[in-house]
Amino acid sequence: MKEKRFEVIEKQGKMEVFQVIRDNQTGVLYLSHSAGYGLGLTVMQGPDGKPLVDEDFNVNESSPLS
Repeated sequence: MKEKRFEVIEKQGKMEVFQVIRDNQTGVLYLSHSAGYGLGLTVMQGPDGKPLVDEDFNVNESSPLS
């Protein structure tokens, strides 16, 4: 079976939900927030403004780009 491109690695809340989503090809982390009928999605950034990459992500094992 083909691996999923995106994976939810953290989830908080029921009615108002925050999720951290990892791109399994790059390791980049995204934050999703949903409440009611609304949803927002953004890339998570470090203090330097660069996208956060999951520390446990190994591009050599997970990415078809390697």
